Amino acid sequence: MTTLSTDAPPSPPARPSRPSRSARRRRRAVGRIGWVAVLLTSLTIVAYSAVPYLLGSLEQLDPDRAPLAPAYAQTPTVVQVALVVHIVGAAVALFVGPFQFWAASRRRFPGLHRWLGRTYLVGVWVGGLASLVMAPYNTAGMIGFLGFGTLGVLWVWTGWRAYRAIRTGDVRSHQAWMIRNFSLTFGAVMLRIWTGTLVAAQAFAAGDAFDFDAAFENAYNAVTFLAWVPNLVVAEWMIRRRGLPGLRIVDPVARTAQSDDRR
Repeated sequence: MTTLSTDAPPSPPARPSRPSRSARRRRRAVGRIGWVAVLLTSLTIVAYSAVPYLLGSLEQLDPDRAPLAPAYAQTPTVVQVALVVHIVGAAVALFVGPFQFWAASRRRFPGLHRWLGRTYLVGVWVGGLASLVMAPYNTAGMIGFLGFGTLGVLWVWTGWRAYRAIRTGDVRSHQAWMIRNFSLTFGAVMLRIWTGTLVAAQAFAAGDAFDFDAAFENAYNAVTFLAWVPNLVVAEWMIRRRGLPGLRIVDPVARTAQSDDRR
């Protein structure tokens, strides 16, 4: 005997609604504003915080324009050289980096994008390795060694992961690693912003008893981590929001190669 089922056939899963045209337009406008802000702040730091260190020997530089010069002038020559190399490498990365996230440029001038990418990564690797030489002599002591040393290692490592990804044709992973890497590069900007903010907060709280040197030292100790850890958090949020591959500590290319070797 045949029975008729009264159950309705399962309906197909609802498609996620696409954002309206006005919402997409607002998102693009916010993205452009953010990109311009990153570009301008990066160029400002290159001009006003990096260039002064290249205008003479550390002993001759004006401490107001190059505040680290007096401290590093007392370090071994190899550390002084590493400071200059780090500044040059970081300045190159900070100058070139924002242009790598200009989507129209990537589409219209892919060859230029590749060459600027190579230039950027050379700046990262040169600046990052030099920072590891400087880390034991930093002016913030052990907390600076841990903070800036970790930053230097992650800066080099994320740059290497971005390079490996694009060499294997994994464009989306390359984009994700470049976002992480530039968030570390942008730590040079956030270091200045956080330092000024923390000094101003201490000045407001202390009133007439404000001691600038003590406040600056407190702020500088904090920014050894504060300059880049929040950047990485924001970078990971951006990566997930764009649907790019999430963080994987192990390099999948290297892991596959190891598996093949064991066979």
